[in-house]
Amino acid sequence: MELERGKVAVVTGAAGGIGLALAERFARSGLHVVLADVDEAALARATETISSMGVEALGVPTDVSSEQAVQALAAATLERFGAAHIVCNNAGVATMADPWTGPLSSWEWVIGVNLWGVIHGVRAFLPILVGQGEGHIVNTASIAGLLPGLTPAYDATKHAVVALTEDLYTSLAMTGLPIGVSVLCPGWVRTGIMDAGRNWPAHLGEAPPDAFGAEIMGNHVRRAIDEGLTPGSVADLVADSITGLRFWVFPHPDFVEVAERRWATIAEGQNPALLTDVPGLPPAEQLLTEVAALLEVPPAD
Repeated sequence: MELERGKVAVVTGAAGGIGLALAERFARSGLHVVLADVDEAALARATETISSMGVEALGVPTDVSSEQAVQALAAATLERFGAAHIVCNNAGVATMADPWTGPLSSWEWVIGVNLWGVIHGVRAFLPILVGQGEGHIVNTASIAGLLPGLTPAYDATKHAVVALTEDLYTSLAMTGLPIGVSVLCPGWVRTGIMDAGRNWPAHLGEAPPDAFGAEIMGNHVRRAIDEGLTPGSVADLVADSITGLRFWVFPHPDFVEVAERRWATIAEGQNPALLTDVPGLPPAEQLLTEVAALLEVPPAD
């Protein structure tokens, strides 16, 4: 699908990071942009930025974990523009809360945004694209959708996004509907994902504390993110996948190589092992030593 002037792109999580970069990339191609985000102040600033690029921009405050809110987003898009051609289900969050003994609310939040947000987005906009006879859906997963090791809730949702997006692709292919589908699986990108807790929803009660020792991994992840790809470079790859009708979008080939090695151990039936070669992170042995120091006990042999 070509990125043609006058077409309409919808982006969730559009107030910053990859979402804002996608909005800017589409605007540079002359597309009108509907920006959705739960952070209303940041959304207003982002919408103003896109409007200044010579296209029409509509900001719609949206909690993607709510089906009603995403359906309202679709309705607002049609009311303003009469169409939606590109839909990027991009909103995502992460938490460092204890997944096993901490409050269940941390799971509810991550699953609500990362997984239900994508489901709601596909279900709200797919009928519009099918009715038009054209369109493209981009679902933002993560390399964590192919390679677990960050946090359980995040990894689980991103694996689910990869799976449902592939199922969407094959379903549309079998029916012959001319709707493109891509899944974005980035590694480290300079975004504010580690500060997603600023948008913790009030209806889930008090935000849970970080798990004991979470600052060790968190500090390494923040450094890796700071040294990661720019959101703009990722947005360019997404744009290329839309015009080239490519399903997989891998901004970090080095992560894919690690995933390939993991898949080889799965094929051999090996038990899971600590990942020792994740790009941007120290070896597992160093992490274990840092945790042991925090606990003031000698590291395991």
